[in-house]
Amino acid sequence: MEREKDAAKKRKLDSSAQDSLYFESYADVTIHEEMLADTVRTDTYRRGIFRAGERIQGKAVLDVGAGTGVLSVFCAQAGARKVYAVEASSIAEQAARVVRLNGLADRVEVIRGTVESAELPEKVDVIVSEWMGYALLHESMLNSVISARDRWLRPGGLILPERAELFVAPINHLVAEERLSFWSTVKGQYGVDMSCMTDFARSCIMNGEISVQPVSVEDVLSHPCRFATLDLHTVTPEQLKRVSGSFCCRCFGSSSLNAFCVWFAVTFPAEDGTQPLVLSTSPFKPETHWKQAVLYLDEPVDVVQDTRVEGSISMFPSEQSSRHICIHVEFTIGEHKQKSKTFSIPDWGQESQ
Repeated sequence: MEREKDAAKKRKLDSSAQDSLYFESYADVTIHEEMLADTVRTDTYRRGIFRAGERIQGKAVLDVGAGTGVLSVFCAQAGARKVYAVEASSIAEQAARVVRLNGLADRVEVIRGTVESAELPEKVDVIVSEWMGYALLHESMLNSVISARDRWLRPGGLILPERAELFVAPINHLVAEERLSFWSTVKGQYGVDMSCMTDFARSCIMNGEISVQPVSVEDVLSHPCRFATLDLHTVTPEQLKRVSGSFCCRCFGSSSLNAFCVWFAVTFPAEDGTQPLVLSTSPFKPETHWKQAVLYLDEPVDVVQDTRVEGSISMFPSEQSSRHICIHVEFTIGEHKQKSKTFSIPDWGQESQ
């Protein structure tokens, strides 16, 4: 526990500064282009909204963090009587233009501001939000959805999506191995031996940062383990202060385990006997803009068929910035002694988008 606190303790930003940095990151077109170009994400939301059409038709909807307004437009197209599209960043101006262009200004109202400060003229029957960040909880937007739920959702109301799950699996991330082995190839290419760079490269690549990148199916060394489930109808801000769970898995065969991979799935409710609709960021599914969260070990560990990999994971807000997630992993691989490591995502000011 003390190790987690030490890793998370850095200079604290006041909450208003954190929020300003966060909202500014959504004022540029690039991030919205990336999200809309993610067809897995956007099509699943569209399907989830239209599948719930009978529960949306003629009802009031609140879109939390509306961005460019695409989900609000989907809800209006699905028959919503009124959609309140709440967006804190300046992209709200563009959302209003999108709404007008699609002839929906009479039913979709764009509200510039945070959902915590927004005042609506009525309770709503449905809340829709694309709140998920890297490793699910980065950016801490789920707290805003909870606030909206507690303030504005009618009893028995619909939340889209309604459940989130977190998964972990050990991996041999070949990209890291290729980057490390690169330094041994320089001599053959240019006649300069740079193999001494390997240890330095390892310290840079396999550090304590949460590395967001795609993981291939071939990299995964075991069946995934679900370690946490969040029910959006009942989860509380207090519970989000630490989302924890345990895992236990057995490796498929001989390999080198150099990282853990974390991903999430969110579920839209089943309607009329249909199966629930799942938006998954698993390495076994088509890639999304969330990719996966890769947590590198300090040193790789050799594993064989049925090597037991077990431990626990805790996810909690950074003390430096509450919108940034930290992940603490305690793990045992085979007969090796238990180890632990804490990972974090850098400040927005340090991130390279």
